[in-house]
Amino acid sequence: MATILPDLNQKENIYSETTRFFKQAKLGVFLHRSNIHKVKGVSALSIIRFVFSLVLHGMSFSRALKSDRIPKDFRKDVVYDLLKNPTYNWRKLLVLVSTYLIEKFIRPLTSERRDCVLIFDDSAFYRNRSKCVELLARAKDHAHHVYFKGFRMLTLGWSDGATFLPLAFSHLSSPKAKNRFQEMDSSIDKRTVGYKRRKEAIQKTTETMFNLLNAVDPEKLGAKAVLFDSWFAFPSTIAKIVRNYSLDVVCMLKDLPRVSYHYEGQSYRLSQLYKMVRKKRGRAKILASIVVGLGHNDEYGQEIQARIVFVRDRNRSKKWLALLTTNMNHTDEDVVRIYGKRWDIECFFKVTKSYLKLGKEFQCQSYDSMFAHTTIVFLRYLMLSLRAREEEDPRTLGQLFYMYCEEIDDIQFAEALLTIIEALGQTLAESFLLTDEKIQDFLDCFINKLPSFLQKPLLKSEAA
Repeated sequence: MATILPDLNQKENIYSETTRFFKQAKLGVFLHRSNIHKVKGVSALSIIRFVFSLVLHGMSFSRALKSDRIPKDFRKDVVYDLLKNPTYNWRKLLVLVSTYLIEKFIRPLTSERRDCVLIFDDSAFYRNRSKCVELLARAKDHAHHVYFKGFRMLTLGWSDGATFLPLAFSHLSSPKAKNRFQEMDSSIDKRTVGYKRRKEAIQKTTETMFNLLNAVDPEKLGAKAVLFDSWFAFPSTIAKIVRNYSLDVVCMLKDLPRVSYHYEGQSYRLSQLYKMVRKKRGRAKILASIVVGLGHNDEYGQEIQARIVFVRDRNRSKKWLALLTTNMNHTDEDVVRIYGKRWDIECFFKVTKSYLKLGKEFQCQSYDSMFAHTTIVFLRYLMLSLRAREEEDPRTLGQLFYMYCEEIDDIQFAEALLTIIEALGQTLAESFLLTDEKIQDFLDCFINKLPSFLQKPLLKSEAA
């Protein structure tokens, strides 16, 4: 068995996927570049690692503070002071980390023929029991058709069809003052990043979409198209993306009375276009397609063209759905295939809410604290997603999450076991005056006689 004594005084090097991810993602470097740092006391990196690991320990924040495993100078105020600082640029941190992981670890494993896309969607961020949360508003959950107290979390993510990584987000309040239960803190310095995030929260959703797009570099990410649901699919929005960002748009459309498309010199609603086109016979999944104008010009003064593809609704066979693409080289099948990647962001919302404690771990009243904690939750997802991609792991992200929780328990057990073995080795050396070689032989024999489930954590520590 390999020698274990040299590692006994280096228990902090015990192998951990969390530690590996922090080094792999260069969290320390990107924290500094995002202006997230402290002058004295516990470092920002240590605090974020502590909050990051809470869900893996299965502990709440208050319970963790009572644990004897954290330093004595680590107090509740230390964590809250970091999270609620309005000068820290948490969005920049998430963009830098995600972009680095995509460039360094994901894209080298992605075929050039695979379509990489950016995906927009929003999800309900519930704070139903809250009263004094900054910018708390009345919003509608379109998935369940109910109103709630909280925010709409608009998220921009990247996907190649196999891996999804979040890039940026915004907690949207309501543009209407009558729908807001609380206003922003008037003491916030208007020069800070925190003030800009608050102003962004009360903008229209489409305006915030472009703020998120401006925060990333689609060329670095290799993204060729933007995907979103029918809630954002307006001709003016589509045209602005095509004109200003040189990206294709693939989205679902909704039949709205005030939204029309140009066809053969006339303006038609979506339902009118469907009646005009010739449908395929039988039980075809793709019913028809038609080329239309959006009524907006590109940078060369030409009207932007788009193809609308009508597909059968599999849940209601007599109904239809409409998909739009601005890339005229896309076939009807390509449009359906590419839009299918939008499902990745729905899975992302499910994992972050069900496993990673999104909106549940901290009940902060400050908008900055809420924004910071959501960023840390998204970093947890990055770790799971990266591990699943690197290892070609067939397990779901939920299974990987529980594996990490078990690993944390193994590390704590290994630390305790190594402490006992270290004390045993020192006792043998002091009481029986044995040489290091004799002590090592004894410890090797002792460890080899342990059951396999006790040996496993020790073997991991040796490999670190």
